[in-house]
Amino acid sequence: MRPYGCSGIRSILAMLDSRGGAFSIQRMTEGDSDRVMRIWLESNLQAHDFVPEAYWRGQYENVRQMIPAAEVYVCETDRQIAGFIGLAGNYIAGLFVDAAFRSHGVGKRLLDYARCLKPSLTLNVYQKNCRAVRFYQREGFVVEREGVDHETGEKDYLMKCGRSYVEASAK
Repeated sequence: MRPYGCSGIRSILAMLDSRGGAFSIQRMTEGDSDRVMRIWLESNLQAHDFVPEAYWRGQYENVRQMIPAAEVYVCETDRQIAGFIGLAGNYIAGLFVDAAFRSHGVGKRLLDYARCLKPSLTLNVYQKNCRAVRFYQREGFVVEREGVDHETGEKDYLMKCGRSYVEASAK
């Protein structure tokens, strides 16, 4: 069995969530921007409480200006955005899920969708974000190297996962 969305239909990906509703994944549109930015800010504040709140609020306008030109996919259910993933080539610039939809498979679906689009993926994750580190490890990512985010001074990991993992796990 291949991961979600690898059947060649990449514009819309539908599946059932754990509550019986349907999810779809598609490219972000201009009308999605406000909701995506709310999820971005709330998720960063919740997951990265070790970084001063002022940093995230200070980055808000920069990210808001960059997001429309980025490769961003949103996961929706009942016409509500549950989460999104931003890609820059094979690099995951961010994977964010609304708090109400965490632990319902949204992050995994978005990650699986990105895997179908890209032969390999890399990302940076703060070492103190233990939940995210465990999620990526469970999904087959491995730590390539340790580093420091120069903007926040926080230690992070560069993690990588290639297509070979996806194909092996789908068998």
